[in-house]
Amino acid sequence: MVASDLPGVEELRLLSAGFEGVSPAEVLRWAQQRFGVRVAIGTSFQLSGLVLLHQAATVGLSLECFTIDTDLLFPESVEHRLEIERFFKLKVDVLRPAASPEEQARELGAELWQRQPDTCCTLRKVVPLQEKLKRLDAWITGLRRDQGESRHGVQILESYLFDPLRDHYVLKINPLASWTRDDVWKYVQTHQIPYNRLLDHGYRSIGCRPCTRPAGEGGNERAGRWTGFDKAECGLHTFMKAHV
Repeated sequence: MVASDLPGVEELRLLSAGFEGVSPAEVLRWAQQRFGVRVAIGTSFQLSGLVLLHQAATVGLSLECFTIDTDLLFPESVEHRLEIERFFKLKVDVLRPAASPEEQARELGAELWQRQPDTCCTLRKVVPLQEKLKRLDAWITGLRRDQGESRHGVQILESYLFDPLRDHYVLKINPLASWTRDDVWKYVQTHQIPYNRLLDHGYRSIGCRPCTRPAGEGGNERAGRWTGFDKAECGLHTFMKAHV
């Protein structure tokens, strides 16, 4: 989406505010009508992502879905993705980094995540996402305001400058911004959507195997990620400059 197609800042704020209290399905319907094939749901199949996929399926939307497989995921997470494909009868576009973990280790040293977790996240998550966003104008996420301090200000519609050289903007759409963890849990259970069983073993947010630990109940939903580092985000939601 180029700047000439982008709603003005005030228009975007009003549009986003108008979506507060509207069902996620209606936000998804608007997104598909507005952007067609240039919008997609990006998800790692956490609880919020499952709600988005179910809401889209419930109203008959054919939104593309993509995920990032860093080649460092838990086996349970890979199996869960396959289970979700079967459950929703969809084919997920699986993005992967250019280098395998072994190739990365040969070039940058073993277990980069223990020494430079930001660099590892950039190579294995952010760069594949950047390649995907070159082909999109809008990206639907499962971000929620209650997920932690770094996400407290999330709006339903947020515009970001993605590529200054091409004047390319990406609209990030967060239909579940106002939902809580209890909301998404109840929804998943009510509709019997398969979820990652690691959640039954003390994990609250599930990322790469080396950087995710059980955190028990209560507290920040991002607890258990990058233990020992001053780090709460992998970079997927922070690498772009907000349009103001």
